[in-house]
Amino acid sequence: MPILRSSFARPVARCLTALAGVLLAVQPAYAQSILRDAETEALFREMSAPLVKASGLDPKNVDIVLVNDPDVNAFVAGGQAVYIHSGLINEADSANEVQGVIAHELGHVVGGHAIDDRGAKKAGNISILSLLLGAAAAAAGGAEAAMGIFMAGQQAAMGQFLAYTRGEEQAADSAGARFLSTAGISGKGSVEFFHKLLVLENRHGFTRSDDVAFYSTHPMTDDRIAYLTDVYQKDPAWTRPSDRALEARFARVKAKLYGYLAQPADTLKAYPEANLSVPARYARAYAFHKDGLLPRALAEVDALLLTAPNDPYFLELKGQILLEAGHPAEAIAPLRRATEMTGAQPLIATTFGHALLSADERVASTEHLAEAQRILKAAVGRDRENPFAWYVLGVTYERLGDHARARLASAEQQSLSGRWAEAMASASAAMAGLPVGSSDYLRAEDIAMEARSALAKQKKRR
Repeated sequence: MPILRSSFARPVARCLTALAGVLLAVQPAYAQSILRDAETEALFREMSAPLVKASGLDPKNVDIVLVNDPDVNAFVAGGQAVYIHSGLINEADSANEVQGVIAHELGHVVGGHAIDDRGAKKAGNISILSLLLGAAAAAAGGAEAAMGIFMAGQQAAMGQFLAYTRGEEQAADSAGARFLSTAGISGKGSVEFFHKLLVLENRHGFTRSDDVAFYSTHPMTDDRIAYLTDVYQKDPAWTRPSDRALEARFARVKAKLYGYLAQPADTLKAYPEANLSVPARYARAYAFHKDGLLPRALAEVDALLLTAPNDPYFLELKGQILLEAGHPAEAIAPLRRATEMTGAQPLIATTFGHALLSADERVASTEHLAEAQRILKAAVGRDRENPFAWYVLGVTYERLGDHARARLASAEQQSLSGRWAEAMASASAAMAGLPVGSSDYLRAEDIAMEARSALAKQKKRR
């Protein structure tokens, strides 16, 4: 499938590092997986571009990243990246709704909330103080008193942290509304999505009470709806319709994601065969492919190509299905066309390189290896953070007899995956076979140094 998975282990925004071991209930997950797909990333760039411009950020430095997580959520981390859960895309009914979420998250980026830990520091100081007082009480023989002091301190810490983050959320709401207005995009989608959140809260039994208000890191949803509705209805863009072409592309991407992640039976319920729309065929192509029904999967893709013979993403899907079904030689033609039509988009080019390599292995010749090397080198040159591309390039080098560069490609892949001991060994092996002072030698040296530093830090933490 065109969507590629990669590991994700960066801490999420505003994590409660200062409260580790104290406020365990509100700590976020640290290990998630990123979903990468050329069509989805192109859509995210286009739908966010006017908002990024309105925010004053440099579009070249802002990434919209899809995270494989069924929860309806989005967040920002250090830097200028907005992470959107797959569950949010599944819940949204329009591109305009997602634009409202992106605008809000850009408000966090501009506000510096991802790197602003003042709320956590305040809370951490109170929690540490409560632990010290509790230890003193326990030493004096008062275990119950110690626990009471600890719990009171934890409550105070939680209040300090949540009060601060509620302020950040309100600021992001205001900034997001300003970005949408400046971009000339209606805020209707933002309000509609908040109504969805309110329904989800009610479904899970959340009610408006002092406890919920206190323990929420966000302002109460109905308050946010009232505030944003008032702001957006006064904006000239309120009645402006969403871009129809953008909405059609969003429907495609949403169906594509659903077909990729859901069980085939669920996909066929959501997109029954009587539905002959482009999104439905897209989703079913994945469902049939996952069930090993190659003729039916290809029939859906061929029906898509009848409507748009030169759509690069339909061509990519056909090539990917053929490749994964064990027909790499047949996958080459559609993947070559998709690669050419997208200007060698790195993710598509990687799949094309993989097909060339797999076909070459089948015919036991080097017919495709030179082309695979060229395509894959260009792919990693434009997108260095794709471990699978480095893996396929490494195998290509190995088959061509270039063992030193094969080791360097392995080192790149291993460093991206955080496998530092392996990365250091591969980089050292690469240096032994590369011309001293060459660009490849210097890159291997950099990886070895980075790996050595990472391993030293790991040792200190133990």
